[in-house]
Amino acid sequence: MTARLTARDLTLTYGERTVATGLTLDVPDGAFTAVVGANASGKSTLLRAFVRLLRPAAGTVAFDGRDVAVWRPKAIARQIGFLPQTLTAPENTLARQLVARGRYPHQSLLASWSPEDERAVAEAMADAGVADLAERTVDSLSGGQRQRVWIAMVLAQESPYLLLDEPTTFLDIAHQYQLLTLLARLRDAGRTVVAVLHDLNQACRYADHLVAMKAGRVVAEGPPGKIVDAALVREVFDLPSLVVPDPATGGPMVVPTP
Repeated sequence: MTARLTARDLTLTYGERTVATGLTLDVPDGAFTAVVGANASGKSTLLRAFVRLLRPAAGTVAFDGRDVAVWRPKAIARQIGFLPQTLTAPENTLARQLVARGRYPHQSLLASWSPEDERAVAEAMADAGVADLAERTVDSLSGGQRQRVWIAMVLAQESPYLLLDEPTTFLDIAHQYQLLTLLARLRDAGRTVVAVLHDLNQACRYADHLVAMKAGRVVAEGPPGKIVDAALVREVFDLPSLVVPDPATGGPMVVPTP
């Protein structure tokens, strides 16, 4: 396994509150990694550290062997795209204008909007299923539609690494599976995907690398079929369950028990 994006011995804090200590993780290149765990287990905090939104109190996050803190903002943004949990668009922003902001890392003071930018925006909106919303204001959209527009903005960035924090939030079940299928397709095309997911069965079905977290530490990682069992589900989620073969894929499927 090769890993361009790594975390070493991280201590992550919010003020006086320590969220994680000694946290180490290598993100496998070209894989779809799903990060799972109970609420407040450190999943979102880890992603924020990866994209420089949270500076570690100790330890190092590195990309290509260099601390992410020393990368120029546009340079690292061309490599790593990030979708956080909570986003707010400026009032009266059209959907296509918001998606176009994903091209910011590729812009310079001297370069004007290019056909390449136009292509990237159009493809991203088509992939996210929001091309028909292009001329609508973001604040007029439903929660699920807005979420898909934000996803299109990150796709338009065309970075080789995509980090998404709970990307299926607000999406109905059909759009959840459409998005996960899209992320798997991007993985198959060579991009590296990391997503925080709350649905363990979706994570097992779509991810080829699973990271299970509890109390700010990684308790297990690897292919879902090798690490997901009833003991892990109880440890991570405090949930009694049966783990049976998914009838669609043969991978692990978690069935909660009374």
